[in-house]
Amino acid sequence: MARLFPSPPKLQCFSRRGKFSASAAAAENPLASLEIIGSGESLLARFASLRRPYRPFPVLAWNCHVETIFAAFFRSLPDVRLRRECLRTEDGGSVALDWVSGDAARLPPDSPTLILLPGLTGGSDDTYVRHMLVKARKEGWRVVVFNSRGCGHSPVTTPQFYSASFTKDLSHVVKHVKFCFPESNLYAIGWSLGANILVQYLAQESHNCVLSGAVSLCNPFNLVIADEDFRKGFNIVYDQALAGGLRRIFKKHKLLFEDIDGDYNIQLAANAKSVRDFDEGLTRVSFGFKSVDDYYSKSSSSDSIKAVQTPLLCIQAANDPIAPSRGIPREEIRANPNVLLMVTPKGGHLGWIAGAEAPFGAPWTDPVVMDFLEHLQKEKQETFPAQLNGALQSTDKLHEVKV
Repeated sequence: MARLFPSPPKLQCFSRRGKFSASAAAAENPLASLEIIGSGESLLARFASLRRPYRPFPVLAWNCHVETIFAAFFRSLPDVRLRRECLRTEDGGSVALDWVSGDAARLPPDSPTLILLPGLTGGSDDTYVRHMLVKARKEGWRVVVFNSRGCGHSPVTTPQFYSASFTKDLSHVVKHVKFCFPESNLYAIGWSLGANILVQYLAQESHNCVLSGAVSLCNPFNLVIADEDFRKGFNIVYDQALAGGLRRIFKKHKLLFEDIDGDYNIQLAANAKSVRDFDEGLTRVSFGFKSVDDYYSKSSSSDSIKAVQTPLLCIQAANDPIAPSRGIPREEIRANPNVLLMVTPKGGHLGWIAGAEAPFGAPWTDPVVMDFLEHLQKEKQETFPAQLNGALQSTDKLHEVKV
């Protein structure tokens, strides 16, 4: 397997070894506040965004639920004008792509392009998506938000939504974006369920992946474990909220599901009190799984990590209530030289209220993600001229032989 990241020197986390206090360890090495696994950890020392230790915003970070809820309801929403493109899929379905208005004319054709995949029921109106979009645009990147079927007011034209392992729509979107901008290097970021789908896609495409790099954020990874935790304690509140979002999407398009054949339980889906109810009544049947547990087991991206050949950064929060830390495939990541994992001590789910813009601005992850993507893009730019020069030299030698 080709090594896409340089071999790292071993980083010492002094606070874990008892040599210094946590604050002293952070002063000695800012990365000591993070759990880091993977062959690319040495490149993190070059990231300007990581020169200071991870310091969660006081008061809000004392509890993972407080941080998660605050980010969901009080994080600012950047004002961006978007141009919508509805894309028909191969099975007659539809997804919506939201491009930044005016970027097609403003940016050169070889500008790097970033595809954003929001979480379950999420879309281009989510604050974490908008902040990442704005950050990437400031760096000269072209950005497009992929709104899955029914999400972000995307139209639903067939009696099928999407699932945690349904990658055909993403594959269609990537091919379409590459067709529109053939000179551009493509990258992708996924959050939560969008991250799970993205990692599944990277594994399925493996050596043939069109993407030059990817980032996974708050990935539930092991859906069996995530489902277990989702039905405990305060997590039931999130479960009910997401189930409500799924019900609303379903009811807007319920006519498509009238008189549908098969093992569907339309009443259960329409009145779902939990994500599990919705998946049992509709999702698992739509995608051919025997049961909801079969669906979760076979749709977990933790099983896909070993097949990823594209440079991939995974960022998780140790206290994430929806994407449990115990579900992270640490050993699989350690064994794959193409994958790098960072786990922050705090952050909640899609929170990360830390850094220069806390508490109402962009998540702490945004500058780290851009450092990683800029690093990959710079490598691509440096590699291509060398490859082109080598190809030209080979052509010259071929001509000499023919003469």
